[in-house]
Amino acid sequence: MRLYWHQRDLRTRDNAGLAATAGGDDPVVPVYVYDPKALGTVGKRQRAFLMRGVHALKRHYRELGSDLIVRSGAPSEVLSDLAAAYGADAVGYADHYRPARRTRQRSVERTLGTAGVDVESWTDLVLVDPARLDASYPTHGRFYDDWQRVPKSPPAAEPAPESLADVSDGTTVPVPAVDIDLPDAGYAAARDRFDDFLETGIYSYNDSRDDLAQAVEAPTRAVSRLSPYLAAGMIGIREMWADASDVYDAVSGGEARNVDKFRYELSWREQGYHLLYHNPDLGEANYESFPNEIAWREDDEAFEAWVAGETGYPLVDAGMRQLDREGYVHNRPRQVVASFLTKHLLIDWRRGARQFQRKLLDHDYASNNANWQWIASTGTDSVDVRIFDPVSQMSKYDDEATFVKAYVPELRDVPAGDIVDWPTLSRSERESLAPDYPHPIVGRNEGYERAQRVFERALGKR
Repeated sequence: MRLYWHQRDLRTRDNAGLAATAGGDDPVVPVYVYDPKALGTVGKRQRAFLMRGVHALKRHYRELGSDLIVRSGAPSEVLSDLAAAYGADAVGYADHYRPARRTRQRSVERTLGTAGVDVESWTDLVLVDPARLDASYPTHGRFYDDWQRVPKSPPAAEPAPESLADVSDGTTVPVPAVDIDLPDAGYAAARDRFDDFLETGIYSYNDSRDDLAQAVEAPTRAVSRLSPYLAAGMIGIREMWADASDVYDAVSGGEARNVDKFRYELSWREQGYHLLYHNPDLGEANYESFPNEIAWREDDEAFEAWVAGETGYPLVDAGMRQLDREGYVHNRPRQVVASFLTKHLLIDWRRGARQFQRKLLDHDYASNNANWQWIASTGTDSVDVRIFDPVSQMSKYDDEATFVKAYVPELRDVPAGDIVDWPTLSRSERESLAPDYPHPIVGRNEGYERAQRVFERALGKR
């Protein structure tokens, strides 16, 4: 008998660890360990989505004639007890790269090893094992070039029903109540969403991915909106890569450019895991070292205005209100809100990353911290100080204010041009147009110039 320990891989298809564990002669007992300590670091919204995914996985195992054994406690203790109870001589699992998870995995290996149980782990979260690449790269482009050269494995097959143990278990996991509507959880829901995107959105992905009007009118065609499922492991990365590659091989010209952009964007997620693997303190320490400290500002009032979507910058506020309402932020405003916090407000990127961790359904520890560091100019980037101007960003990507009006009702009766220019209008103009909407909490030029000065000092250029 063998055990397979599910973590953030809540699926049976394209699960490299499960397929390998089920590839021998012994039947496999699927296990999920409800670890209150680990789940305590997960935002309540995402925790609810993950637990619904566990329920969906349990239902599917029953359809396959087996069951998902659910137990609560520390994984090392639970898996040791289950190995003894089922007479298992081996346990398999998928590698995870967050430091706390790596610590738990090592604890499992030590405890089970002492009991004479073999433990084997597999690369499943990413297309390319981070250990196969160099330890560091100066830019994403250099990372991508090396990453691209590594062959990508095909999707792993779902285990045959006869390879799964004939077990039954009535235990399940609690699902917390949350303040937003959650999407359907599980592999089937993820696959349905991906199929819809493959039929329509992927062919125009590069052209539509920053179109904020389309993000409102056709949100799952402008982009895939698969990030919550990928973060929860409800769909496999090899399956996504293979299906997108099949489409790419079948098209040409502009469609090929659009499809390839979708595949390219997956490489950013890969680099996030690469960075975390080689830099376990990615969520705590600046990736880049500076000659001088960055003079981050302690401004709780400004931070709370940012959290509430009341900064007086329409695109920033729309993005933060989308986060509050949906547990999701479109990528373009996601970059803008992060830049505004770290540059215009000069508030430490770690505060923003923690807020995203609390609120996002698609929170991914590697991607979240790598992306925040990139935006904050403390991560891997070829530009010393990158600043997204919220006014020009709105002018370029939401000039009709479709996205802003969808999330900021105080501005729905204001002409689009005035919304775009809102931070540059006079106080009296703003009060006459939308008296209930806040004035900018920092001047557009003031915030930009202050950020330039602070980062130049940190870089030793002043």
